[in-house]
Amino acid sequence: MPRTIDLKAVLEDLGPTFGDRSAALEADDRFVAENYRALRGAKVFSAQIPLEIGGGGASHREMCDFLGALAGYCPSTALALSMHQHLVAAAVANDKAGRPGRKLLEKVAAQELVLVSTGANDWLESNGRAERVEGGYRVTAVKPFASGGPAGDMMITSAAYDDPVEGPQVLHFPLPLKAEGVTRLNDWQTLGMRATGSDTVKLDKVFVPEEAVVLRRPRGPFHPAFAVILTVAMPLICSAYLGVAEAAAGIVREGARARGDDPVTPFLVGEMENLLTTAQLAVDDMIRLAEGYDFTPTAELASRVLTRKTIAAKAVLATAEKALEVAGGAGFFRKLGLERFLRDAHGVQFHPLPEKRQQLFTGRLSL
Repeated sequence: MPRTIDLKAVLEDLGPTFGDRSAALEADDRFVAENYRALRGAKVFSAQIPLEIGGGGASHREMCDFLGALAGYCPSTALALSMHQHLVAAAVANDKAGRPGRKLLEKVAAQELVLVSTGANDWLESNGRAERVEGGYRVTAVKPFASGGPAGDMMITSAAYDDPVEGPQVLHFPLPLKAEGVTRLNDWQTLGMRATGSDTVKLDKVFVPEEAVVLRRPRGPFHPAFAVILTVAMPLICSAYLGVAEAAAGIVREGARARGDDPVTPFLVGEMENLLTTAQLAVDDMIRLAEGYDFTPTAELASRVLTRKTIAAKAVLATAEKALEVAGGAGFFRKLGLERFLRDAHGVQFHPLPEKRQQLFTGRLSL
């Protein structure tokens, strides 16, 4: 009889080992391949899929908690995994609502497939182009931020298509990463999150069969599909960054206690705790809005999620910066371990939507 996966036990088993190797992987810009193999062996990639479909039956909140705790050991592993998990979560939400999603879930559950997202820069317009050919389309595009790509099996992506009858459209489709014309550019040398393997993926006239297209939508206007994705994705992604902020704060607390007679330190620590609490509250409320996949996807809901994402992102980054101020000069030394978390925290601002774009979206909707 299927049993729900115990993510806490998985974390206790794998987390310390991930933590031991994290700094070395990050220093060499090496993807967390060993961690992915271990997670695959523990069936974490299918953990959110319902038991009746062959998955681990973990809830959305349980996965958010897992990613946050995992980030304390290895932020890159947590962030890359969150990219896979948000695709699974969107498919679960769609399946529960009677929309297409089950076929993808069945494939992931049966083979413990690793999914790769390329949607961070696409938003409503998408990039690249699809050309009509017999039986499908030829897609040419350059897709950045394909986290987990070195271990990925299938990419979930999109491309713009000028339909001669219906006008500009965007096609959404899965694509095997080993398909002819798919190339990873090995260009992920970055400030932070260096071991996520988020290389740019180049598509050179890649054939996409007609039956592989799972969604067609007008190019430009907001579509309810984004409300599904954002509502389940942002809590997962931001949970990983919240774990980064919590780890940064944890590193400096001990040193701060040793300076108990310093009159300024308690104020700095109090300020850091307020910022961290703000991040925690914002992430927790995003999880609440997802309601265990029981929500109606609307632009208004997407705006509420994105507003909280901005609040969480600013608070995560401010917490890490304040932790450096708490640590003082000691925080500037790599041996303390704080600077890695500080660099990793900066990545949160680039996930959709960046602050000013969120404010524009929310402001226009409000008006």
